[in-house]
Amino acid sequence: MRTLRLLFVLTIALSPALAWAQAAPPLPEWDSLTPAQRELLLAPLRERWNANPEERARMLARAQHWQAMPAAQRERARHGMQRWEGMPPHKRAEARALFHAMRGMEAQQRREFMQAWRQKSPEARKAWLDANPSPTRKPSPTP
Repeated sequence: MRTLRLLFVLTIALSPALAWAQAAPPLPEWDSLTPAQRELLLAPLRERWNANPEERARMLARAQHWQAMPAAQRERARHGMQRWEGMPPHKRAEARALFHAMRGMEAQQRREFMQAWRQKSPEARKAWLDANPSPTRKPSPTP
């Protein structure tokens, strides 16, 4: 009886957590979305497009480039964007500086550069970054 009561109490106590932990149902394909759902998804893009006429050509070129990418390449790009968003600002500055330094290098030169970078001490890396800062960036336009 006592075990049954304990099981009942645990079931009641854990039921909200179990309900929350259940996977959300998969969302429908684009063609199955309602017009209101599509509008909700497209509104931010429309606002950014209208607010930045000088950026429209670049936005369109990026969209066309994205569409032309194979699925595996798009997935790598998504993963890279997620990593970038999770980076602290000092790591982003480091990545920008490294990218800028390697931009004109051939593939073999880049591999050698990164191999040398990985072997540097933290102090040597900091000294290199101080001598080769990332280029200044103009802030991204926000809607």
